[in-house]
Amino acid sequence: MRLIVENLACRRSGRRIFSGLSFTLEPGEGLMVTGRNGAGKSSLLTMLAGRLKPDAGTIRAEGIGEATLPECLHVIGHRDGLKSALTATENLEFARDLLGHPAASPQAALDAMGLPHVARLPVGYLSAGQRRRVALARLLVCRRPLWLLDEPTAALDLASQGVLAGLMGRHRAEGGLVIAATHQALGLEDARELRIAAAAVDDRCEEDTFETENWL
Repeated sequence: MRLIVENLACRRSGRRIFSGLSFTLEPGEGLMVTGRNGAGKSSLLTMLAGRLKPDAGTIRAEGIGEATLPECLHVIGHRDGLKSALTATENLEFARDLLGHPAASPQAALDAMGLPHVARLPVGYLSAGQRRRVALARLLVCRRPLWLLDEPTAALDLASQGVLAGLMGRHRAEGGLVIAATHQALGLEDARELRIAAAAVDDRCEEDTFETENWL
């Protein structure tokens, strides 16, 4: 899969957040989206997911056949999206059945995230870090080439952050794409950085700037 974003602009509540944003991701590449709070990192991921219409510009994917882009991606946002009354296994089964393209079993996904012991527990009983790992386990139960991750290390300890880095590395090695909005390094080796350095206050402001560079 190849992702092409050209001259993207975002407007929220009548205010221009960013404009003129362009980048291309080839199979196996990663992109770190950085910037201050409110710069538009989450808005960018929301547009890529098809949940927010761009004010201008285009988003397209190549190499996905007749599928739509939303059918080819996973989204892990600030909210974990889990149903508290369901067990960890039931949440993953629900995601697998809803999204299709099954891959790892729910138990195997929980094992990979270091959570074999919570399979039958309602997620409402889990800690914030455990819930986050259950949410990330959705990446494994369904095979989708593009991962959109918004602050994916939130509530994760150092060991769990290492596990996530390994998952992203294997996904990219298999030709998958990772776009992560973050305030810190995630262990994404050789990923590029898209830094949203400033957001426009209104249409008269010309301070929107975007830079891409190697993540060091």
